[in-house]
Amino acid sequence: MDILLSYLHSGFSAVISFVLLLGILIFVHELGHFLVARMCGVRVEVFSMGFGKKIYQYKKGDTNYCISLIPLGGYVKMYGEQPGDEIPEDQKAYSFTHKTVWQRMAVVMAGPLMNLIFAFFVFMAITLLGEEVKGPKIGDVRPTTAAFASGFRSGDTVLKIGASAISNWDELQQGLNRYKGQKTLFEVRHENSNESVQFESDIATKPNPNPLSSSKVMGDIDGLSLYSNAPVIGVRSDSPFIVLGLRTGDMITSVNDQKVTFFRELDPLIEKLPTDTPVSFEIQRFDSKNQKTETFSLQYQPLQKIKNLSSMGLESSELYLGKVFPSSPAEAAGLKEGDRILTINGKKLSAWEDLLQTVKSFQGEGDFEITFARSTEIKTIRLKPEMTTQSNSIGLEEKRFTVGILPVIVMATPDTVVVKADGVIQAILKATARTYEVSAMTVMSFVRLIQNEISPKNIGGIFSIAQAANETFKIGLVAFLQMMGLVSINLFILNLLPVPVLDGGHMVFYTIEAIKGSPLSLKKMELAQMVGMFLLMSLMVFALFNDFTRMFGFH
Repeated sequence: MDILLSYLHSGFSAVISFVLLLGILIFVHELGHFLVARMCGVRVEVFSMGFGKKIYQYKKGDTNYCISLIPLGGYVKMYGEQPGDEIPEDQKAYSFTHKTVWQRMAVVMAGPLMNLIFAFFVFMAITLLGEEVKGPKIGDVRPTTAAFASGFRSGDTVLKIGASAISNWDELQQGLNRYKGQKTLFEVRHENSNESVQFESDIATKPNPNPLSSSKVMGDIDGLSLYSNAPVIGVRSDSPFIVLGLRTGDMITSVNDQKVTFFRELDPLIEKLPTDTPVSFEIQRFDSKNQKTETFSLQYQPLQKIKNLSSMGLESSELYLGKVFPSSPAEAAGLKEGDRILTINGKKLSAWEDLLQTVKSFQGEGDFEITFARSTEIKTIRLKPEMTTQSNSIGLEEKRFTVGILPVIVMATPDTVVVKADGVIQAILKATARTYEVSAMTVMSFVRLIQNEISPKNIGGIFSIAQAANETFKIGLVAFLQMMGLVSINLFILNLLPVPVLDGGHMVFYTIEAIKGSPLSLKKMELAQMVGMFLLMSLMVFALFNDFTRMFGFH
């Protein structure tokens, strides 16, 4: 019941943003049909926003402008648009059916094209307002990676790749893609430094995880990542902070009033503390039971000079277990939440990635020996990974070996920068590129669905749109405009599908008519319309089913 009430509450809060989003896009689409119909001399009888009972109407000239009760679409009713209608001879000049096939095609295409044009202007507005994107700052770089060997260090800001200046993470990835398979010069600025350094690095290739990209591979340097560990700590059994109430999974947000964003910042800060000085920590703790975050302070009076986190019995939390799944090999072997993994098959672990790589390399034969710490005890167990079916990032199910554990890891929010067009010309160029990019990705999403490279579970209905509209509306104007541009292009592509009932289906009819010199028979068009309506309704039901299963956690 609580889940249902929470969704009802969020649903009501999303109504305003959803109606605003859909209302504008429907108006733009129908305005395209309306304007071109009027240009072609067609009499427009009704311009309706929504379906069902009319709650407001205003008539001017031949057209009744109205707002209807159900805000899930709209329509333009044109005089003589139904084939077979009895049209008096003196009224045929105003009849849609009696216009040339090219005029009718223009009227039909105008709706989707208006959505495309509108998306372009939305993206142009975004570039002029300024868009917050991920900056070119690198996350944690492990010493064992190719990135570290080349010269990259945690927190570096990439300034150039080759001769190209870099201002954000997308440009960094584009540079890696451009020079993949080559040795390329990089210019970076190390964290907490004003000077830049240059060095060369080999750029390898890896499979592109984005199924909507036309490229199957992308440029990559092993160890180069956007993400850094947040300052979440693990508390060893010998730590004096245990009696002060500190727990594994707590986040240190400041040390002696100095703000901390990344875990890597903690040791340098602690090393600089004066001898025998009280240490004050600001702590954030997430209460999973009440689903809220609490903040509090802890003060520690050291008996001797503090060298680093380890000297206080504190360390990174990433090898502590945050969850052990029921009925998993880990649970059967005796692992519990809070255990700290020390070794696997005799290999000492320094990061969670080490354990992941070992599990990924499992071939199905033998088992693993795992040593772990629980309170003051060191224990050893043996377990064998099991083949499980998991949903990947694009919703497809895949089989892989797992042991059934998750770590206590929190990633810090990456740095962001605001990217803004320098004038109208650049805004036009950027909006054109964005419109093309989103259109191509939307088309590719349909292709990947047909190829079964994207799960049909990703298809969303009105509740998904409403939820996304609400979330972006709360974030701000630019995020809401981004959502509007994306949905507008989706409407452009969707309406061009060759499905009767949709604009694309009408275009198929008119193309056949233009080729054979006469329209399809009324019976054939009615049959096609019935099939199209069935397909469209089936898609809507399936999308709604996906929405409800997502809402109630069945996916």
